[in-house]
Amino acid sequence: MTGVLVAVPALFLNLTEVTDLTSIGTLFAFVLVSGGVLLLDGGARRSGRYVKYVDSRWIIPTLYVGGWIYVLLFQREALLRWLSFTDPADPAIHGWAVFKHQIPLIVFLIGSAWLAILCFTRRLSLIPVMGVLTCGYLMTELGLTNWIRFGVWLILGLVLYFVYGVRHSKLAQRTA
Repeated sequence: MTGVLVAVPALFLNLTEVTDLTSIGTLFAFVLVSGGVLLLDGGARRSGRYVKYVDSRWIIPTLYVGGWIYVLLFQREALLRWLSFTDPADPAIHGWAVFKHQIPLIVFLIGSAWLAILCFTRRLSLIPVMGVLTCGYLMTELGLTNWIRFGVWLILGLVLYFVYGVRHSKLAQRTA
């Protein structure tokens, strides 16, 4: 049934859009799993109970700061072009028209800074942190339109999930 529900609309949609939506959904699932491992491993941080523990205290913050040093030293022109909010292909396009497409990367940069701080202060496990960062970065490259479609689809799915769950919960039936 799921195959039919996916295959029939795919016949009538642009294949690139279908693959982009599939990619963002899969990457988001990997981000959730990696984040979940970080939450599960909170109490058993150094035991390696869920994932082999490799301390990220120095690795992730060093990579984050090193990445910014590299950009500032060797990619300064690209950074300044990016910060100018002007389309390099068409300088007449600037401002919000360019900025809105940079929002996913800006959110990623802020989130990765926060994660680097958490790695230093809470000594998070390296493998799930790398999963969150790599999949999160790949998601930033999928474009704003894809993000909007994904957000709508995610909200719709969550609403359906919770509406169904409230009415069909075995736990709620036992306590009633």
